[in-house]
Amino acid sequence: MVKVTAVFDIGRTNKKFFLFDKKLREVFREYTVIEEIRDEDGFPCDDISEIVNWVKKTLDRFINQNEFELQSVNFSAYGASMVHVDREGKPVAPLYSYLKPIPADVLDSFYSTYGDQWRLAKETASPPLAMLNSGLQPYWIKQTKPELFKAIKWSMHLPQFLSYLFTGLPVSDFTSIGCHTMLWDYTKKDYHAWVYAEKIDQILPPIVDTDTMVLKSYQGHRIKFGVGIHDSSSALIPYFIFAKEPFLLVSTGTWSISMNPFSDSPLSKKNLQNDVLKFMQIDGRPVKASRLFLGNEFKLQTNKLLLFFKKRPRYHHGVKINWKLIDRLRSNYQRKFIFETIKSSFASPGPVDLGTFRNFEEAYHQLMLELVELQVKSVEMAIGKTSLKKIYIDGGFIDNDIYVKLLADYFSGYKIQTARSALGSALGAAIVISARKLSEKSLARHYELKRQKRNKSKSVEPQKTWN
Repeated sequence: MVKVTAVFDIGRTNKKFFLFDKKLREVFREYTVIEEIRDEDGFPCDDISEIVNWVKKTLDRFINQNEFELQSVNFSAYGASMVHVDREGKPVAPLYSYLKPIPADVLDSFYSTYGDQWRLAKETASPPLAMLNSGLQPYWIKQTKPELFKAIKWSMHLPQFLSYLFTGLPVSDFTSIGCHTMLWDYTKKDYHAWVYAEKIDQILPPIVDTDTMVLKSYQGHRIKFGVGIHDSSSALIPYFIFAKEPFLLVSTGTWSISMNPFSDSPLSKKNLQNDVLKFMQIDGRPVKASRLFLGNEFKLQTNKLLLFFKKRPRYHHGVKINWKLIDRLRSNYQRKFIFETIKSSFASPGPVDLGTFRNFEEAYHQLMLELVELQVKSVEMAIGKTSLKKIYIDGGFIDNDIYVKLLADYFSGYKIQTARSALGSALGAAIVISARKLSEKSLARHYELKRQKRNKSKSVEPQKTWN
C-alpha cells in the first residue's frame, strides 16, 4: 500500500480532499460543493453540519481500503470564520459568514469603549472590516445573543475545529489568529487588551505551533493529525522552497491577495484604509498583504459584457491581448466602469454606456485596463519599500492573457513568473506536517513556472494613471 498524507482544503466554493505520497506527490484528489444554508437571521452561510459529515465520511472511506495507508491528516481552510462549540464539543451556532454585517450600534459601542478604530487597526494590523475581523464575532454574539455566548465553551477558527473533530483537543494557531482578526497585538505579540477586557480569551483555546501533530487512534489506526492552517499562510509555504531571493506572491481568485513576507515595516493609516493588513507565517513572523476583490468584480462586469454583446458564456476565455487596441485605449485613457464591490478613489464620472464600445473585445480590454490599474496599486502597496525584484502570480487569473501581460508590462523591472498548480493551499498543509524536506526539484513537479516578459513591440509606453 502507498503511504499517504491526507489534506482537507476547505474553500468558500469548493471543498477539496487530497492524498500525497511520502515524496509529497499528489496521488488522489476529489472536489465537492456543499450548498449554503441560512443562519437564524436569514443570512447565507456555509453548512457546518454538512462539512463535518463530508469530512468524516471521506476520511472513513479511505481509512480501511487496500490502496492507501493513511499516516497523517491536516486541514487548510479559509479564514475569518469561527466555530463555537459547547462543553460537549458540538457547534452551538451556525458558521456565520464573514460577509454578514455587524449592526452599527454594536460597532459603535466597541470603538467607543476601546478607542479609535484606526489606532486599533494599526495595533492589530487589521483594517476595520466588521465580521471579517473574526475576533469581533464573539464580541457581537456576547452583545446581541447573550444566551448563546453563555453556551460557548470554545471558539475555534475553522481549520482548528476540523482538527478538533478527530483529536478532541481545542487549540488555536498563529496563522488563524493573526489574519485580520483584530485579536492579536502585533507590537506586544499577545492578544490585544480588549480581548482580555471582554474575557474573550477565556473561550479561545491554547495557542500551539502550526506544525504540531497529535497522534490519535482512529478506527483502529494510529494517525498523526495536524492542527490546521489558514489557507493564505499555507499557500505561501511552497514558495519559500524554490525562491532564492525576496519575492511577492500575487494569489488570484475571488480575492487577489498580494503577499510580501519580507516587509518588517509597520502599517500606516493609508495602508489600512487601502485594505492592507498583516497575517502570520507558521512561525509567527508577519506577512504584509494587500487585498483586492478582483475575481468577484471581474465576474460581475464580464457577465454584463457577455449579456450586452450577446456572447456565449466563457467567450472571454479565448480573448488574447491586442496591443494595438491597448495602445489606442491608453492614448486617450478614461475610466469607464463603476465597480460594485471594490471601493476605489479611481472612479468613472458616470455609469458606463456599453454602446460606446465598438465590440466586446474593446469593452473587455478597457475593463482589464481598469482592473489591472487597481491590481498594480494593490501590488505596490504590498511591496512598499521592500527591496525585491521577483513576483509570482498564481491562481485563476494566470489563464487571463490580458491580465498577466498587462501586469508584466507595468512591472517590467521585475522578474514575473506565473505558477500553475491545482493544489492551492493543500500542498503547504501537507508540507507543514511532513517530516520530509521537499526539494526544489520535487516541488517543480507541482508548479509549472513560466517567465512573463514585457511586450517590446508596443509603440506607447504604459501610463501611470494610478497616481
